Amino acid sequence: MGAKSLAGIAWFQLAILCFGVMDAAIKYLTADFGTWQIMFFRGFFSLIPIAVLIRQSGGLATLRTRQPLSHVGRALVGIAAAFCFFYAYAIMPLADVYAIGFAGPLFMTALSVPVLGEKVGWRRWIAVLVGFAGVMVMLRPGEGLLTLTALIPLAAAAFYALTMLYIRVLARTESNAAITFYFVVTMSAVAGIAMIPDWRMPVGWQWGLLVMVGVIGGVAQIAFTQAFRLTSPSLLAPFEYTAMIWAVLFGYLLFGDVPDRAIWIGSAIVIAAGLYIIHRETVLHRQSILAAKAATPREG
Repeated sequence: MGAKSLAGIAWFQLAILCFGVMDAAIKYLTADFGTWQIMFFRGFFSLIPIAVLIRQSGGLATLRTRQPLSHVGRALVGIAAAFCFFYAYAIMPLADVYAIGFAGPLFMTALSVPVLGEKVGWRRWIAVLVGFAGVMVMLRPGEGLLTLTALIPLAAAAFYALTMLYIRVLARTESNAAITFYFVVTMSAVAGIAMIPDWRMPVGWQWGLLVMVGVIGGVAQIAFTQAFRLTSPSLLAPFEYTAMIWAVLFGYLLFGDVPDRAIWIGSAIVIAAGLYIIHRETVLHRQSILAAKAATPREG
């Protein structure tokens, strides 16, 4: 593994840590503020580090877009994902939300068929079914825990997967700066309007924590961008599951939460299924590259 790949992994881990800190702060803030108000601060103040990204990417010219409607769709789905995740943090342990949220890659694989027209082989379909069996272990329907509350982070994972598919399409013609900028601007506008009926004036340290949520979220997005610029997604993807470490640590230290056995077993099943899907996609991608090279006519 080269120095470039190692640097990409380091940036990715920084992003995972930043998101962990941000989510713990959001969970803490939900005791005093509504979800929409927290989302507004998350979006508005993330514009500070994102402005740095825009400048480094070539200035305002990088915000030119050929797909305005796709940006709108990506933003609305992303807002739905953020709302479900933020709301789930208020009513569930942090690690439980993360564990159920790991179903994102499973949804992504399943949704890629109708949304992108991709072909998914039987091996990956089996992995998706096994992964959802792991989700059911965490939701424990036989014990009456399959409630609306438990389904909220699952809906968040589905919206997150749809967001990633939108980004796949946008990335063909749009810059990372444009994709990020239009999302946070839209989220700030929508959340800014929706929060008005339940607005609560922050006091003292609450201002600092709300601003921190936005800034550190923006830093995390920049770190993600840098990571994927340096390293292939297939190499980075398995490291996303290290987020569970921070969720368990912050959940225990700040809120006294300890995941039960069903969460550990179910998340292990989901992670294993997700890693297999990543492995199969990597193998198929390499095979397509080799097939393309073999089909290219050679001179001489």
